[in-house]
Amino acid sequence: MSEIYPSDYLVIGSGIAGLSFALQAAETGTVTLITKKEFRESNTNYAQGGIASVLHPSDSFDLHRRDTIRAGAGLCREDVVDMVVRAGPKMVEALIAWGAEFTRSGTDLALGREGGHSKNRIVYAADLTGREIERALTTAAEAHPNIAVCEHHMAIDLIAKSTRSASKKSHCWGVYALDTQRGQVKTFLAKYTLLCSGGCGQIYLHSTNPAIATGDGIAMAYRAGARVGNLEFVQFHPTTLFHSEANSFLISEAVRGHGGILVDRAGRAFMADYHAMGELAPRDVVARAIDSEMKKTGEPCVYLDITHCPTAELQERFPTIYARCMQFGMDMARDPIPVVPAAHYMCGGVFTDTWGRTSIERLYASGEVACTGLHGANRLASNSLLEALVFSHRAFAHIQRDAHARRDFPDIPAWRDADGFNAKEWALLSRNRRKVQALMWDDVGIVRSDRRLQRASNRIYAIARELDAFYTRSRATESPLELRNMATVAALTVRCALSRRESRGLHHTLDCPEMSRSAKDTVICKGERGWTTTNY
Repeated sequence: MSEIYPSDYLVIGSGIAGLSFALQAAETGTVTLITKKEFRESNTNYAQGGIASVLHPSDSFDLHRRDTIRAGAGLCREDVVDMVVRAGPKMVEALIAWGAEFTRSGTDLALGREGGHSKNRIVYAADLTGREIERALTTAAEAHPNIAVCEHHMAIDLIAKSTRSASKKSHCWGVYALDTQRGQVKTFLAKYTLLCSGGCGQIYLHSTNPAIATGDGIAMAYRAGARVGNLEFVQFHPTTLFHSEANSFLISEAVRGHGGILVDRAGRAFMADYHAMGELAPRDVVARAIDSEMKKTGEPCVYLDITHCPTAELQERFPTIYARCMQFGMDMARDPIPVVPAAHYMCGGVFTDTWGRTSIERLYASGEVACTGLHGANRLASNSLLEALVFSHRAFAHIQRDAHARRDFPDIPAWRDADGFNAKEWALLSRNRRKVQALMWDDVGIVRSDRRLQRASNRIYAIARELDAFYTRSRATESPLELRNMATVAALTVRCALSRRESRGLHHTLDCPEMSRSAKDTVICKGERGWTTTNY
């Protein structure tokens, strides 16, 4: 029998989206926050760049809005863009109030610049902005008596129950989660659930994301019947450190914003051949340019040259990057940095409205797991942390308008776990993790084609069906649950890519190289044609 843990609010994920929501919600009720690994392990913790906000007199909301829409390649929701950029200054103030300490120039906040931005508007803390934000928010959350944190708890499936209401929408009442240290499945019930479990970079062979980013939230939401989509828009960060032991260490876009130049092995700068903004072009342009140069020359990487900056300046502005490069024998003040693109950010996800509501009642989503309409077909650098703050804030505000309504938990089906676990079968199936990642990297990468997408589709769907069958007859354990989610999200990503008959933003296909006149979302719901997973 699964243990039951009720609360007013359930938060799935411990990044900036979940923590900022939890701190607000804890003022009005009890909050349970479950996180897959340690409390401080999240995609937020790895964000080097910063948070975009209009804070200087030379900048304006209109300019930030235009930069975002231009990067989004015609697929941004303009009302969402306007709402988010206007909320920027207040969100930065909120982070400072929670204890975040950003780099300053005198008494003013220092402002950096990244690709796609027409002005300096990136608030940062050296080159570890995400870590500083995570430090401040986790410290505040740990001190709050209404927030209970459950580390090493992996969400398995949302508890979504259909109703007889006029809307005929399912209602979310919480989640089944595996305590990975005790090997026990628990039932977490809540009047409101915020899904903020991060992205899915681990579906690719090379990714800047931590190991926890296996697409769990998108997969769970899809299985519960939520609308998901635009998953074809996977942003590849143009510059990660090219070294066999670097694990796709990210070389922040701020390095290019600080004057870094992309060059080939001979020292030839090439970005002017691809875009008028050169190194500060949107990420999709830069990633495709690097991919093109590597294919033309046959070289395994290109180089980012910032050797014109003094050593002391680089050590002060980029202390972590400088130290990491030195660890591998590269002095970025003297040596151009070898770089390659890697999977970085999912612009699609679980669709929400402007209040963070999903298509399932009382299930909200925020952060990288969500598709809010802000990013469109390509995320503007450093808009993601801002988006997470804004939508978590709005989700809480919307819940408060509904909080007076009575919320009695219905009869929840008990978790029924299988008795056995075939270790020999899993030893064979576990090899599919590498197969899925390689298929996504080779066939669903920066430049795509129908033939390669169809090949990936056939193979990944077969893997997904095998994993789903194994799941239904096996005791819940972490690695199979993760791989099941990875295969689900990979299959959905390929499905979205095959259905978009154009090249737009991050989705570039050789078979449809032009962008169509009308911009439409790619939407998938469980029960449509094709493969679906088994629900709980």
